[in-house]
Amino acid sequence: MPPREWSLVGVHDVVAAEVPDRDMVVCGDTRRTFGEVARRTKSIAAFLGARGLGLRRERSELEPWECGQDPIALVMHNSVEYIEAMLGAYRARAVPFNVNQHYRPAEMRALFNDVGVRAVIYHRRYGPLVQAVSERLDVVLVDVDDGSGVPPLSGSTSFEDVVRTPVEGPLPVPSPDDLYMVCTGGTTGRPKAVLWRQADIYVSGMAGTDDTTEESIIHAANAGAGASGPWYPVPPLMHAAAQWTAYSGLHQGATVVLHDDSGPFDAETVLTLAERERVVLMSIVGDAYAGPLVAELARRPYDLSSLVTIGTGGAATGEQHIKALLDHLPNLVIRDGYGASETGGMAYGARTKNSFRTGLAPSAGATVISADRSRFVEPGEAEIGWTARRGRVPLGYLGDRGRTEATFPVIDGHRVAIPGDRAQLSADGRILMLGRDSLVVNTGGEKVFVEEVEEVLRRHPDIADALVVGRPSDRFGQEVVAVVAPRKGATLDPDVIRRYVAGEIARFKAPRAVAVCQTVQRHANGKPDYRWAETVAATAQLVAGGDH
Repeated sequence: MPPREWSLVGVHDVVAAEVPDRDMVVCGDTRRTFGEVARRTKSIAAFLGARGLGLRRERSELEPWECGQDPIALVMHNSVEYIEAMLGAYRARAVPFNVNQHYRPAEMRALFNDVGVRAVIYHRRYGPLVQAVSERLDVVLVDVDDGSGVPPLSGSTSFEDVVRTPVEGPLPVPSPDDLYMVCTGGTTGRPKAVLWRQADIYVSGMAGTDDTTEESIIHAANAGAGASGPWYPVPPLMHAAAQWTAYSGLHQGATVVLHDDSGPFDAETVLTLAERERVVLMSIVGDAYAGPLVAELARRPYDLSSLVTIGTGGAATGEQHIKALLDHLPNLVIRDGYGASETGGMAYGARTKNSFRTGLAPSAGATVISADRSRFVEPGEAEIGWTARRGRVPLGYLGDRGRTEATFPVIDGHRVAIPGDRAQLSADGRILMLGRDSLVVNTGGEKVFVEEVEEVLRRHPDIADALVVGRPSDRFGQEVVAVVAPRKGATLDPDVIRRYVAGEIARFKAPRAVAVCQTVQRHANGKPDYRWAETVAATAQLVAGGDH
């Protein structure tokens, strides 16, 4: 008999029955237990079902790029209600999806139209944006009072009224085939809705295994992660990696701590909460988070003796920040994770004060395929190929057959996911990351991976942050351009910056032009805003020696 597959609600219900009185989610002054969330999400499901929202067609009747469930947009910042809204929608067999609340109306309108939104759950401060986007759509509106003073939209139902909906009669029974949908814009391009079976994302990104049993879930809740202490995903829950950290903890019975991310990132707030809740694990997104945290740790001490692990991913974390974190917290383990919305968590490296190893250890199914995408690379081959995952991978991209077939092809009889990152496979099977293929600058016939140059720039003692892009060049086809921000009180000389990089890596990789800005712009989830960087780079002046 094959192992049982799990829906996300199915896992939650096992944990909630085992530890109903344990805090499940903490955000600000709000605390909800596993038992409370189970009860509240059943009412959410009853409310949605009474309004005709749920399953339209079973998975078996659909193509991989089709959705047979009603999509529910979450226009929300971090909160207990975000998790409750997701689980309530899953109980109704509808499909919630993340929306970047920083989108402009045209961006959000395009996303809503692409996905086919049937309901919107929103924090009230985003009401004017939701109204501008959805006023011509026939959608169910649910508002969460966020204390902003902004009134709810006409026809909207308050979240607290929703969770008081009586549950009359049986609710739908969620299926492992039901969808988990995550919208990703990556670092460039228009958002894409990635469709996963819940059974697959549970294994590939949310702490499940192919042989998970009810007994193993109960054991984890009592003696594993759930018993060790709270988990703290610091990024916005509209970021896939933050959702995966949260659900990985919840599926093992851990309390998940959130902070209100409706304002700018504030390291003092983040660390104060970690200290107060005695968290054992935090997840962050690269230098955008690590830099301010390091500065705050240097400003004053925090009692973070409970903190065992910091997981970082989604963007590069500079060596200087890793070393500084380990200096401040010498018993810490830093887990450098690699993954994508199209793969789940693929590979990890562990770093401590006294240990370092090149490359990332692959998760089950993670590997490297050849440059022509025709075969799997053998360990130790010199070929620069593509990262890939086989096994439990997404179904496809919503409404896009062509992109689905291109990103999830069949190789040697295995359906794989290819997120678009270049890598090599070491002799011992570790993945050596090189960078996003869309972020390679081809200059004079040489390929430059921008992340390698960015890492060098961020090691410069006077540079706080840096992005690297390519721009057209009459002589080289493309040329490397750096966009850098100085540390407080520092002055940056573009000529000196080029010489510094040329002294660390091959000269052809050094920026031929440098733009100095007060800050380097990043998205709310910490990922680089390369479109902004390209705009800035367009007018950057060549530095001395930049023409050869």
